[in-house]
Amino acid sequence: MQGEQTNNEPEQHLSMKDEYPSKLHKFLRTKSGVGYFLAAIGLIVITGVGLTILMLSNESNFAVLSSSVPKPKPKFYSPLTGNLVADEATTKKAVTAIMIENSPDARPQSGLKDAGVVYEAVAEGGITRFIALYQESRPGLVGPVRSVRPYYVQWASAYDPATVHIGGSAKALGMIRSGNYGVDLDQFFNAGAFWRADDRAAPHNVYTNFDKLDALRESKGKTTSTFTSFPREDVKTLPARTASNITINVSSGNFLTQYGYDEASNSYLRAHNGVAHDDREGGRIAPKVVVAIKVPVTLGFEDGYREQITTTGTGEAYVFQNGTVTQGSWQRESEKSPLRLLTPEGKEIKLARGQTWITALSNTREVSWQ
Repeated sequence: MQGEQTNNEPEQHLSMKDEYPSKLHKFLRTKSGVGYFLAAIGLIVITGVGLTILMLSNESNFAVLSSSVPKPKPKFYSPLTGNLVADEATTKKAVTAIMIENSPDARPQSGLKDAGVVYEAVAEGGITRFIALYQESRPGLVGPVRSVRPYYVQWASAYDPATVHIGGSAKALGMIRSGNYGVDLDQFFNAGAFWRADDRAAPHNVYTNFDKLDALRESKGKTTSTFTSFPREDVKTLPARTASNITINVSSGNFLTQYGYDEASNSYLRAHNGVAHDDREGGRIAPKVVVAIKVPVTLGFEDGYREQITTTGTGEAYVFQNGTVTQGSWQRESEKSPLRLLTPEGKEIKLARGQTWITALSNTREVSWQ
């Protein structure tokens, strides 16, 4: 019949999707097809191995490159001065506080230029005296060494020190010998660490050095100090100069304290009433930071009438650094607390790195500059 299908087998309708696997199957059944297949598999394997080797090689090269770049060395700073020091051990060295005389017969002194922090105040009869603090520096000669007073013991105690002196007032000796204010290195009981110079008359001729002091301090078990000092910062650019010549009227005559700013060294050249204040071995004394604090001063009786200075509480402060002045306040919570220097807004003043000289003068006296 017209239009009818005479073949009894079902009609085959193969799409391209159905046809491709069939052709591939037939191709792979031939020798050439098997060869091409194996070749393709080999190429894939070789390519994979090559990429793996390349990746491992790149990682190795990166590791070598990374290891060849030196890591930055850590920096260590003295907690006393903020100066860069050689290693971490130096930052933990014991602080040695030394009483140094300032009468005209004691000048020029030795070792003052190397001190990290120096406190200056009147000791007796209008004559000023210093307690000089050392940590990273070890001058070969220090002196003349003299007696101690209570307020020097209190200021120094904040630095967890060993304190060097020759006797002292009754109250000061009671404090330092109690063991509550640091280790006592009194010449009266440790004469071997001191000597008298032949070129000066007593009592202005007692000297020591750090070879002797370190040995003495270590024999007392004092090998390190833990304390908080002033916050420090690097000086990036010098601001406009506002305080070049400073007068701190701590006392009169030969004890009037003065400083002249030296821009070349960014330091303050120290003088007494117009006469340069020199270290005998080191030359002109020139701290990076000068601080004046106003304190209550009275006359009190111990083993005689002596200056009495209140070191706790708060008062006016003047911080001179980088040719400028910040008028703020000082604060100290207890006799062994660190001295804090604050802006008028109550923020702690960051000091330039280097030697810092602090003069305590009576509230009735003045600080001036121009």
